[in-house]
Amino acid sequence: MASIQSTSQNNKMTIFFSNYLHSLIQTPHKLRKRMLATWTPDQELNQVRQRSGADMKRKLKWYDLVALGVGGMLGVGVFVTTGKVARDYSGPAVFVSYIIAGISALLSSLCYTEFSVQIPVAGGAFSYLRLTFGEYVGFFAGANILMEYVLSNAAVARSFTDYLSLAFGENNPNSWRVHVEGLTKDYDNLDFPAVALILLLTLCLCHSTKESSMLNLVMTVLHVIFFGFIIIAGFYVGSPKNMVKPSGFAPYGVGKILDGAAIVYFSYIGYDSASTMAEEIQNPSTSLPLGIVGSVVITSVLYCLMALSLCLMVPYNKIQEKASYSVAFHSIGWEWASNVVGAGASLGIVASLLVAMLGQARYLCVIGRARLVPSWLAKVHPSTGTPLNATLFLGVCTASIALFTELDIVIEMISIGTLSVFYLVANALIYRRYVIISKNSPSQVLLFLFLLSASALGVSLSWKLKQEWWGLPLFGGSTITLIVFFHFTVPCLKHPSGWSMPFMPWPPALSIVLNVFLTTTLKMKSFQRFAIWAVSLTLFYIFYGVHSTYQAEEMERVVEEVNMSTSVQPNKLDLQVL
Repeated sequence: MASIQSTSQNNKMTIFFSNYLHSLIQTPHKLRKRMLATWTPDQELNQVRQRSGADMKRKLKWYDLVALGVGGMLGVGVFVTTGKVARDYSGPAVFVSYIIAGISALLSSLCYTEFSVQIPVAGGAFSYLRLTFGEYVGFFAGANILMEYVLSNAAVARSFTDYLSLAFGENNPNSWRVHVEGLTKDYDNLDFPAVALILLLTLCLCHSTKESSMLNLVMTVLHVIFFGFIIIAGFYVGSPKNMVKPSGFAPYGVGKILDGAAIVYFSYIGYDSASTMAEEIQNPSTSLPLGIVGSVVITSVLYCLMALSLCLMVPYNKIQEKASYSVAFHSIGWEWASNVVGAGASLGIVASLLVAMLGQARYLCVIGRARLVPSWLAKVHPSTGTPLNATLFLGVCTASIALFTELDIVIEMISIGTLSVFYLVANALIYRRYVIISKNSPSQVLLFLFLLSASALGVSLSWKLKQEWWGLPLFGGSTITLIVFFHFTVPCLKHPSGWSMPFMPWPPALSIVLNVFLTTTLKMKSFQRFAIWAVSLTLFYIFYGVHSTYQAEEMERVVEEVNMSTSVQPNKLDLQVL
């Protein structure tokens, strides 16, 4: 009996590998058919969404969306990146880095807003790019978004441990971590409180979106009040002298301010999660613009004021990289405030984690609907209306990374992934408005996008390398001239209904330029890691994704043909009777 079962298992494995090998041989044909395959908004809203089984429940209002956006961003940037950027990059001018990053995030948020109103699905940038540039670009963007979410959530969860230990009076942020001898440096401090927090929030998100949103709303209101306390206290006890001492307002130069802007861009991860709530928001055509743009503006103002308050309290060279606000209050003799800040920062980090984990599960759910990852990740639980499998899977992945990995390992990797996705979304909006909506020549628009990216790269490298004085005015002037020429020579129509981006093509074009500029300020190691990640994604798509989506499309085509034949057959019988 055992030998029969063993033979049966061997036969099954042989058949599996034979079928897979046959499928691999067809890879070039499948790539030609699927790589640039696009969907219509109607297909995305109806046919693809049905693959999840149950629908997500529309329970959220516009103020829920603002709170989700603000809650998702606050706590991530100020409490994770401000200290490092102020000390090592921008000095007292760190608030200028936040302004630059905020402008870029605002332009990107406007691009997201138009897409989310016209295509109100949970897939965010993945869906927008798949509908515009095809399956592979959509998958590449979606996978980058998931990477940035998982890594940033792991980093933020570890910061939670830093601040919570300070709230309980511990001066060493690593006091609540377990040091393990023999593990590689930066991976040897195990963070069990961070793991516990992630798993607890994962269970909360599995239960209900509306209850999770209400919890976030309460925490966000308390967090904004807490921000107000830090800002007022910092301006009250701080000294304007700290803005110019010991080495001036921009001690490392203007270039470092821009480098800092690329790093604090990490702080704006979160607003795009509001767009993933499109299937759960009531009246998306008005609620989504208010929620996405409003949250970016509110957060940018608070970030700048918080950064100013920190630099007023402590000279930039004495700011601590970890738990910088708690340590700053401790250094001015406000020990009680240091504990309060530790508790408040922990609360804000919980709120931002809640929103980010909410968004990442919806991205993975929609990627699963497209069959680019296993389809069980797309399932929506019929009673809770939440993507249960995706939430649990990503919760475990995030907790595993948070257990081992230090913050420095992931911050710049997160920034380059975020910038690349926002760059693609801005390109997609121009292409969609000028080609799909306005019916202009695709080659004309693609040429403009290529020249715009090339001139933006010229501006960025001229600024970074500073080898020839004429490089910056030449490439800067050509960028402006190119946008002006395109604006006046290529017609653009607005959407017949819903919110549309004003002043096209200027906002998305400037977003492209800023994203390229900020990307070039990152370190070479970031590009090397990103290149490895991009190659890994491409291999996954070639060896799994394209075969899975091709098979799913073929099965759906067969089902449609069967349905059509069964619906036609009774009509023939009726004709015979007549």
